[in-house]
Amino acid sequence: MNIIRNYRNWRRYRDTVSELSRLSNRELSDLGIARGDIPFVARKTV
Repeated sequence: MNIIRNYRNWRRYRDTVSELSRLSNRELSDLGIARGDIPFVARKTV
């Protein structure tokens, strides 16, 4: 079951990074996120 959980966590991370990467710099700024912080923020979702 660890494999399934790890895969789901990885997918959630990739989906979050993908979604945030599609936002403009202005939209990210409104959320208080710098473009370089996207991986860090995505890691917190897992």
